[in-house]
Amino acid sequence: MIKTNTVIIILGPTGVGKTVFSILLAKALNTEIISADSMQVYRCMDVGTAKPSPAELRAVPHHLINILPPEETFSAGLFKEKATEIIKELHRKNKVPLVAGGTGLYLRSLTMGLFEGPGADRQLRKDLMEEEKRLGKGHLFNKLETLDPEAAHKIEPNDLRRIVRALEVCLKERKVISEIRRQSTRASDYDFIKIGLTRDRKELYRLIEERVDRMMKDGLLEETQRLLKMKPDRTAMQALGYKEIRLYIDGKVDLAEAVRLTKKRTKMFAKRQFTWFKKETEINWVDITGVMDAEEIFAKVLNDVKILKKFICQGDDL
Repeated sequence: MIKTNTVIIILGPTGVGKTVFSILLAKALNTEIISADSMQVYRCMDVGTAKPSPAELRAVPHHLINILPPEETFSAGLFKEKATEIIKELHRKNKVPLVAGGTGLYLRSLTMGLFEGPGADRQLRKDLMEEEKRLGKGHLFNKLETLDPEAAHKIEPNDLRRIVRALEVCLKERKVISEIRRQSTRASDYDFIKIGLTRDRKELYRLIEERVDRMMKDGLLEETQRLLKMKPDRTAMQALGYKEIRLYIDGKVDLAEAVRLTKKRTKMFAKRQFTWFKKETEINWVDITGVMDAEEIFAKVLNDVKILKKFICQGDDL
């Protein structure tokens, strides 16, 4: 009998092959997919966010895709809330929920709980940024090292956004952020099976470049033009590609440069995803370098992650 609290997570960098694999696995398990992609929640953003095709969405039920207009905001907290509701419903149906995506914070909120912290203090953030400008690059990181060495150790010295947030929490709560995080986060009761897909970095970057080229052929420029007329929220406009194509629309760069910047930013994002996932625990990594066919990817993962075969066999017996 399938354990009623099991959740399978498919993760990995953008462009690695999560979508095709998760669809085949969902079919084999007779289950449904919960998207853990922070941008696929938005409607009217199909090409740029590399959503599953209409045929793929019909083949397997998907959740948390196309649920919001671009003018609204979404967050890790909302993801956890909605994903948990769907997981409970699938468990009631004796199905193993399949969570697939590359937004690390969303996945961590589901597996480890979410550190909420105090609300944003715009004035304090502005003051801190001005302090960094006045006293020089690296000042705020040094300040964080003094106030909370543990938090500083987990943040890159040039990641000013996270440094400012950590200082904001320390100064407002009068406690170090690392201690507050330990007190406020709690691991989920679910039994997670994490499967990470990876490729040789050069191969992944080539696939990313090819995908951006396909996006342009599929109408990323026209989609961005339509999106801008909708007055999208700042969050939606952070999606890969739209920001760069907007530079072309605004006349700041030519189209070739906008495409080059999109490819560059997407590769940088994939690199950050690798860094993030390396810090996660209990991931069954499967290297699919050189494997492009969906069925072959599926077979390789099943061969490397033995427990999946048991779930598929159990599903056949239901």
